[in-house]
Amino acid sequence: MDVYLLRRAAQVPPLVIALPTEDRRRAVAFYRGALGIEPFGELADDGVPEPLRYRLDARTTLMLVPAGGFGWVLGDRAPATPGTNECLLGLAFPTEADVIAVVDRARAAGATVISDPAPQPWGFTATFADPDGHVWQLTVPS
Repeated sequence: MDVYLLRRAAQVPPLVIALPTEDRRRAVAFYRGALGIEPFGELADDGVPEPLRYRLDARTTLMLVPAGGFGWVLGDRAPATPGTNECLLGLAFPTEADVIAVVDRARAAGATVISDPAPQPWGFTATFADPDGHVWQLTVPS
């Protein structure tokens, strides 16, 4: 890799993806069951870490914010209404079997499967919505 790109990558700050959630406990159960990820941080009175965060990789964190608090952060901008998506969250997997397994776990955990696993021109892919309506795309790139 180019030395410039290596230096530039080291300067990129960590990425936090923040999404609203209506129910923190439901979110923990869903992400544990569907993606097999565990939240980190000190537990609040409800037994769920506050803030509710998941480490996706060394530089990326998913944070689920109670819907009321999410609106506060946005200021005078309204959060998207249920069923409206401004963002597609993507995860890349090495095999088609991995995508199928995650979709099966997500469905069992309460996801709405939008598109079942199938080959597409850009790779083997599937999409589902979590209980708060956030859409995840799983792909094995071609």
